Amino acid sequence: MRALYSLAVYLLTPFVLLHFVIRGVRNRDYLRRWRERFGFFPMPVSPGGIVVHAVSVGEVNAAAPLIRALAERFPDRSMTVTCFTPTGSDRVRSLFGDRVHHAYAPLDLPGAVRRFLDHVRPRLIVIMETEIWPNLFISAAARDVPVLIANARISATSVKGYRRIRPVTRAALAQVALIAAQSDQDAARLADIGADPHTVEVIGNLKFDMNLPAGLEAQGQSVRERWGLERPVLLAGSTHEHDESPVLEAFRQVLESLPRALLVLVPRHNERFGRATQAARHAGLETRQLSEGSDIDPSTQCFVVDAMGELMRYYAACDVAFVGGSFEPVGGHNVLEPAAMGKPVLVGPHTFNFEEITEQLISSGGARRVADAGELAEASIRLLGDAALRAQMGEAGMALVHRRQGTLARTLDIASELLER
Repeated sequence: MRALYSLAVYLLTPFVLLHFVIRGVRNRDYLRRWRERFGFFPMPVSPGGIVVHAVSVGEVNAAAPLIRALAERFPDRSMTVTCFTPTGSDRVRSLFGDRVHHAYAPLDLPGAVRRFLDHVRPRLIVIMETEIWPNLFISAAARDVPVLIANARISATSVKGYRRIRPVTRAALAQVALIAAQSDQDAARLADIGADPHTVEVIGNLKFDMNLPAGLEAQGQSVRERWGLERPVLLAGSTHEHDESPVLEAFRQVLESLPRALLVLVPRHNERFGRATQAARHAGLETRQLSEGSDIDPSTQCFVVDAMGELMRYYAACDVAFVGGSFEPVGGHNVLEPAAMGKPVLVGPHTFNFEEITEQLISSGGARRVADAGELAEASIRLLGDAALRAQMGEAGMALVHRRQGTLARTLDIASELLER
């Protein structure tokens, strides 16, 4: 079974590389550092350390508190952080700099995995969320290196795909020492695709244990003062292409009721910066980019944040936050980031990547779901015009975040137990 899987990966590798080339047309970083994709690690690493793999920006952000906690508890062990996307790589570097070793994770080819493990020689591998790599898991188990899947989640859509290759996923998950699931639903779905229920423990979601950067509130206040404290601000964060059209349509309706309102648009990927700006201007909005300067004048109607790693600062500066990836079947993004700062949250209909969190936030009164541009406009107008309602929703969201914290400590204990075996 593993041989068939490996053959399939070899056959698919040219298409993966072609995908990188296509993405590289807009983001040149996809065309760099290909040796790392094949297991050639760029720097020396002390053996016996910890590897944390977080596929992209969202997973890196979720892993950041755990990485810091592991480094603090095990200061003598090297810390290696891998990811799969250039945006994830940029985020690792901005958060940790030279304090961790960093490279792209190897493709799940036997040779690439062998070279990576030979070079890094870890004592523990932590996989964030649910990245299932059979060759990596099996090779790690053969070397007696425990694998922990932390903050594990799996959507109903992903389950359908994994069911088609259940023998492969079952063989891979059999090598995992422990799966720390976010919820009972995630645990059941993981068992459905082949995980041994005895290796699955439900401990909650690490995203609730976020540490807001020091001074973030003050930074947001400073930005807001430059924009104008009396100006209503709607932020659309982590947007994809099919989010931006309904957001822009909704905001034009907002301007009819609140002509001084400002839309802050933060695209998810840097290759969308220029296109998002063009879309805003095509919609008739007076638009300025962050790269042109952070100060805006009263005539600016849309401010495009064309830089990575700035989302939290601008969440801190807004009145209402719409979380993108939810007007198309991307599955949504992290609603807890604005909620933790006391911001009322709006989401579209597609939030399956954060299904339980989103439903909890809606049930608590910290978020509302909107079906289309019209409902987004209606909800935004009401919230931007009602400070008491904004405060009520913001307090409900913060209370939920505080109640659900504690997963980080349990995950750290599990990692410690695995290291001591």
